[in-house]
Amino acid sequence: MGKVEDFLTKEDEQEIVQAISTAEKNTSGEIRVHIENHAEKPPLERAQEVFHFLGMDATELRNGVLFYIGVKDHTFAIIGDEGIDKAVEADFWDCTRDIVISHFKEKRFKEGLVAGILRAGERLQHYFPFESGDKNELSNEISKG
Repeated sequence: MGKVEDFLTKEDEQEIVQAISTAEKNTSGEIRVHIENHAEKPPLERAQEVFHFLGMDATELRNGVLFYIGVKDHTFAIIGDEGIDKAVEADFWDCTRDIVISHFKEKRFKEGLVAGILRAGERLQHYFPFESGDKNELSNEISKG
């Protein structure tokens, strides 16, 4: 398993997109997943680049969340925009990251992403609850690089 194409099946991807939709029903937060093969930079630094490239820093409340996976590099990062960082405690993402990584260690990639996405949605709901009139500002589709 060293290529983006082999990381998830089409069915896995559909379940992940559905998890994003489910998570976003309770929060105005915007969740994306980006998968790429290899990056020359450390995962957090690369995730920041992808975050900006995908326009995730342009949401109204600055409450985008990116799950970044480097397949060949076996790397993972989860980052939130400045609106989230200003509102939450410093270790806000630790439990979500730990859930994802525990599944990844067992090669259960889809399950890890689904569990992490749903957990992120639950946690974001407290700080950024869904309100009538909220619109989906970013695609829920998985991006690949």
